[in-house]
Amino acid sequence: MHKQKLLKFQNRALVLNSIRQHGPISRVDVARRTGLSVGALTALTRELVENGLIYEKQEGDSRGGRPPILLALQPEGAYVVGAKLTEDHITFALTNLDADVIGRLTLENPSVEPEEVAQRMADGIHRLVADSQIQRSRLLGVGIGMAGIVEADTGVCVASPILGWENVPFADLVEQRTILPVYLDNDVNTLTLVEKLYGAGVGSNHFLTITVGRGIGLGIVVNGQLYRGMGGAGEFGHTVIDPQGYVCDCGKRGCLETFVGDPWLLRRAAEQALHYNTIEELSTAAQNGQQQMVELIQKAGASLGYGIAILVNILNPQLLIFSGEGMRYGEMLLQPMREALYANSMSALSSGLKLHTEPLGDDAWARGAASLVLQELFRTSQRELDTVTSM
Repeated sequence: MHKQKLLKFQNRALVLNSIRQHGPISRVDVARRTGLSVGALTALTRELVENGLIYEKQEGDSRGGRPPILLALQPEGAYVVGAKLTEDHITFALTNLDADVIGRLTLENPSVEPEEVAQRMADGIHRLVADSQIQRSRLLGVGIGMAGIVEADTGVCVASPILGWENVPFADLVEQRTILPVYLDNDVNTLTLVEKLYGAGVGSNHFLTITVGRGIGLGIVVNGQLYRGMGGAGEFGHTVIDPQGYVCDCGKRGCLETFVGDPWLLRRAAEQALHYNTIEELSTAAQNGQQQMVELIQKAGASLGYGIAILVNILNPQLLIFSGEGMRYGEMLLQPMREALYANSMSALSSGLKLHTEPLGDDAWARGAASLVLQELFRTSQRELDTVTSM
């Protein structure tokens, strides 16, 4: 299997993860954190240096005797491609090992037929790598994020209402056309992974990523690990908050998405005889003080807060990360959201809660997808690392 090339040995992952999280770091400290013998560590680090994944840098502080040589991750030692798949376009990002975007590409997606989309995906990957002038041998793999229920372990899209897919082995379709390891996951999960590895979620073992845009997405991290349930955890937007409400695309009535999602905001505006062609037009009207639109966004924020209060009461996270195109509304959405959140959650569970907000574009979605591959490179049990370190 191609994917086994990414994670040859568990010890290799332990060493890489320790250097990524704590570097520059001495070999002695890596050995302490991983529990590996100095001999085993020396052999592993020699291999990693030869492969260009880590490098030796200036000497560290000495406590007596010869100063130690420090090890650090080599960001340009390897590359990965991330892709965000939507119904009408694909956004690609080429990143290094620090998830820095060094190349990007957007292609229109004229078809939703799986075979044709897979070929379009492969064409974009080949073009991006060629344009970026990197050695293909340095490309570790491809991560793809998409809306819908995805079995990440098998790379199968179980259901995507936006694309009209059911049980599509999309990762395999792309892998056949690229001869590269390909990973597929829900797009909000990919954002959650990149936050866990490189963003606001670093150091937080219990946090939620909530995205607002065309739909409402949720990524869940519990005990430092992404939680997927049986394969489809995180369909927060389809939490019913009004059984008498609009019929959602999923077939249920009154889903949270029908109060907050972009298409539904446009529909609710039209019911007030305010017709906007795009969500950007609606947003501009609200930002310019159009009272009905201001009230519509505020009500959406309150509805979102009611839903999040349920999550806080059940999961008791330490951090909430808000992202997505819906952050364009700023405090118009966020203030009523916070008010509803704190008013409807148990104070003992929400008093220490941290909230972090960041804007989001397609580039960030693709960077998140790239984290699927980076996760495999660095995958190890965080609890195992913590246990060894505390010994």
